[in-house]
Amino acid sequence: MTRISARVAAITESATLAVDAKAKAMKAAGRPVIGFGAGEPDFPTPDYIVEAAIEACRNPRFHKYTPAGGLPELKQAIAEKTKRDSGFAVDAAQVLVTNGGKQAVYEAFATLLNPGDEVLVVAPYWTTYPEAIKLAGGVQVDVLTDESTGYLASVEQLEACLTERTTTLLLVSPSNPTGAVYSPAQIGEIGRWALEKGLWVVTDEIYEHLVYGSAKFTSVATAVPELRDKVVVVNGVAKTYAMTGWRVGWLIGPADVVKAATNLQSHATSNVSNVAQAAALAAVSGDLTAVTAMREAFDRRRQAMVRLLNEIPGVVCPEPFGAFYAYPTVKELLGKELRGQRPATTAELAELILEEAEVALVPGEAFGTPGYFRLSYALGDEDLAEGISRLAKLFAEAR
Repeated sequence: MTRISARVAAITESATLAVDAKAKAMKAAGRPVIGFGAGEPDFPTPDYIVEAAIEACRNPRFHKYTPAGGLPELKQAIAEKTKRDSGFAVDAAQVLVTNGGKQAVYEAFATLLNPGDEVLVVAPYWTTYPEAIKLAGGVQVDVLTDESTGYLASVEQLEACLTERTTTLLLVSPSNPTGAVYSPAQIGEIGRWALEKGLWVVTDEIYEHLVYGSAKFTSVATAVPELRDKVVVVNGVAKTYAMTGWRVGWLIGPADVVKAATNLQSHATSNVSNVAQAAALAAVSGDLTAVTAMREAFDRRRQAMVRLLNEIPGVVCPEPFGAFYAYPTVKELLGKELRGQRPATTAELAELILEEAEVALVPGEAFGTPGYFRLSYALGDEDLAEGISRLAKLFAEAR
């Protein structure tokens, strides 16, 4: 008899965290690894947020249990922040504070899906979505995109994947792993299509403030107000405020959905750490000065990374307009001889790159699209240039 349940045994390890852990282990062993794998800002959490956490540690109120759905003042602040940043008006009863964005994603699907319900997911997709859908009993239906469209899905593609079992559309803009950003018109078109089809829309908006050039973040809840009773928004402080380790996210939706998700959380984890919630309160209540400075640095690195990658023969990198990732195709390099090997997949090529060039990146297999790599530009300018230089030198040997 198996020792592990089939449900849990089917879960795969987070590929992005695995790559980051291996790179850090190699660094600790003295190897000069440059990591493009981590999905987190390389900036410290702003001082005023840290100070709020320190004060919370001294407050006896935060030494005890607090409501499972979140501190009332934080829920209200998140509602106000949502109205400020995306124009979506909600009240505190429509907010659930979660242990990071991942818990919000899982609880959204666990609350909405019945066994066998199909979810349309645009590929490439973030590694956690399939596992959360699977754990909730849902069935993922991939809507494949590629570099020719900038990794954007059309209504026609979504329609082609629709079946009588489809209940939900996952809409992510800006996208992890591609950096793709849908225009306001595209968001509106997709939202109206979902409304017509009677679908739920789960929209992950955690990169809402990290957009570049002419790109503009648009929430489907604002673009199509008639959809508001069928929209669940997931978000968090991780990316905007450089708070990945603080583990505070949230879910916003119709009051009955949020109440049901809160019931689930009350048994799964109870309340999020009060100290982290106090820090998140300071973050969402403050201005966006910190993210403005980060965005300027990311934009500079974004442009440098795209230019340097596209100078490498066999690599094609569309320009990303959001988040902090590039997603180049390296299909032309697969099957070629390189350091005595012929990697047939990007997973094999990633292993070779890590060992031979000491560069860590995440292969496209992790995101549902083999033949690509995800590279984060949330690292220092010098490391970025050095890392891509190592790739260029290694790939020049391919025959």
